[in-house]
Amino acid sequence: MRVHGVVLTARRAAPALAVAAITAAFGLVACSGTASPPGGTTSTTTTKSSATKSTSGATETTSSGDLTTSISVEVGDTVNYGSLGTTATVDCGDGKSLNVAGSKNTLTVTGTCQSLTVGGTKNTINLDTVKERISVIGLDNKITYQNGDPEINNVGGSSNEIKKGG
Repeated sequence: MRVHGVVLTARRAAPALAVAAITAAFGLVACSGTASPPGGTTSTTTTKSSATKSTSGATETTSSGDLTTSISVEVGDTVNYGSLGTTATVDCGDGKSLNVAGSKNTLTVTGTCQSLTVGGTKNTINLDTVKERISVIGLDNKITYQNGDPEINNVGGSSNEIKKGG
């Protein structure tokens, strides 16, 4: 019985740890434009202009405003996306997990996500399919998924909107 409690606790802690890792990675990239992880694929964009569009790997980002930094790191079967105030398309492919950290982002997520973890505030995320779980650790996020029957973990509270359909 005790083993099950440890597994459940670890399972609940995993989304928080994922968001912490993304936030740390985002902070490092924001401090140094030359920072990059040792493995996987990385896309980092820092812009200061009225409109910029960059495409790299599985993420397409469109930014507008003063200064925007975004990072997309794919490690194994997990895509980690961190940004502030961007509009982007992220591809989960066929069964990758997606971790999102940041605020005021508008993301369109294509493909089939195994799971979604969101940390931050005022993000709007529209997904094709989520298989297993949606975990939201933040406030005022709007998550809409079209297909799947995922477990919903709304740790952030009642200001988050998580729904199926358009």
